[in-house]
Amino acid sequence: MFLATFGGGIVTKTESGLGCGNEWPLCNGKLVPAHTVASLIEYSHRAVSALAGMLSIASFLAFLRFGKQRRDLQLFSFLTLVFVIIQGIMGAFAVVFSQSSAVMALHFGFALIAFASSLMMALGIRQEARYGGLERLNKYPRVSKGFRNLVWFSTIYTYMVVYTGAFVSHTSSAGGCSGFPLCNGQIVPELSGGVAVAFAHRLAAASLVIVIAILGHFAYRKHPDNRELRTLGVLSVILILMQVVIGMCMMWTMSRPEVYMFVALAHMLDIAILFGVLTYMSFLVYKLYRPVNRL
Repeated sequence: MFLATFGGGIVTKTESGLGCGNEWPLCNGKLVPAHTVASLIEYSHRAVSALAGMLSIASFLAFLRFGKQRRDLQLFSFLTLVFVIIQGIMGAFAVVFSQSSAVMALHFGFALIAFASSLMMALGIRQEARYGGLERLNKYPRVSKGFRNLVWFSTIYTYMVVYTGAFVSHTSSAGGCSGFPLCNGQIVPELSGGVAVAFAHRLAAASLVIVIAILGHFAYRKHPDNRELRTLGVLSVILILMQVVIGMCMMWTMSRPEVYMFVALAHMLDIAILFGVLTYMSFLVYKLYRPVNRL
């Protein structure tokens, strides 16, 4: 799923979405496409996504058969399968029929949910193998309702900010705001077209930094007996700060497309990892808010 998400980013950044023409599942009328860069990028992404789909089916069936004691992992395997199918259908429709930028931005959003679900599935089965289930959480103190809600809000808001970033990419609005921290040399620029889209994303990203900083503070300061929560809080702050630095680098490298593409991919991967961390944190606080005997 990580490779499928990464491949989708490459397709978007290299504008290779129509590398196989308006055909699916064939590529320019052939099972094996001509060796052009665009067609190879698009065809490789299709192949990796198809493999991710087959693996998600196998994982779902395996958890139904052998993971009956872990309903949570069955749910994660089901979500992985559902969102892999949804993004696959959306990808096919985007090739055969033209889609709006808003819909195409959702394509990455659904891929992110599929990635996070598969990550939760992988971490859960690793935990099952190493610790025999969730009993290890019994030794941790319970978390407050306020902290649980803060983690959930941070995760949901991160997803919303990711969507605004995907919308910037699919509307080609990245150049709407030049310079940093000002937008086109102004605190509040003239809000029209791509400028409004880019500026809205900047505001959302700036507020996300504040939200994650607050989350990291409470995770570290208020849970001295829970090393896992503290580590996740610190990691979240590091990842969001890295995202800010990478975003600045995007502004500086926009005139150099051969460098900009790699910086933009790093920007996408960093937020995907952050969303994965927050998703795991959301599950952890859900379990730690419940009474010990209900874990």
